[in-house]
Amino acid sequence: MSENRPLTPEADPPTTPQGQASFRAMLRELLETILLALVIFAALRFFVQNFRIEGQSMEPTLHDGQFLIVDKISYRLGAVKRGDIVIFNAPPAPDKDFVKRVIGLPGETVEVRLGIVYVNDQPLDEPYIVYANQRSWGPRRVGEGEYLVLGDNRPSSNDSRQWGMLPAEEIIGKALLCYWPPQYWGGMEHASYANMP
Repeated sequence: MSENRPLTPEADPPTTPQGQASFRAMLRELLETILLALVIFAALRFFVQNFRIEGQSMEPTLHDGQFLIVDKISYRLGAVKRGDIVIFNAPPAPDKDFVKRVIGLPGETVEVRLGIVYVNDQPLDEPYIVYANQRSWGPRRVGEGEYLVLGDNRPSSNDSRQWGMLPAEEIIGKALLCYWPPQYWGGMEHASYANMP
């Protein structure tokens, strides 16, 4: 005759300390990877930004639909120069970003006479201009902490001639390179005016 013994449910096999440690290590690696990716993304957004060209105001230098990388750090370390192609918060529409070329620097007087730009009464050589017009504008003095910006396609550009000077604090950065479409890949050619007084 067998004894009636109460049946006890089988206990779950104990989790080994080694299994718990490997799970924790895997979870830690995953969290570190996510954190590193977020730090890299934030750093990249601090240094660079992408920008899409809309419109023809910078033809033939830049074309509608081009995608650019914008250098956001250069102007924290150095000065804006004449000839730089800059991206900025547009004074007439602060929720939009514009791209134009810097023509007038703080303290200068700028005038357009029959389509030719004069800075402090000196004509500006602008080899990037293909679409010129014969209009005159100015003269206007550029204030401290301001820049005069114009589009390369002068007949079709909404720029400082319409809405005035660009405050320095509205500049997002300098156009660095084009990454799309492929036929325009490469760095931006900023005009150099080092020989101007």
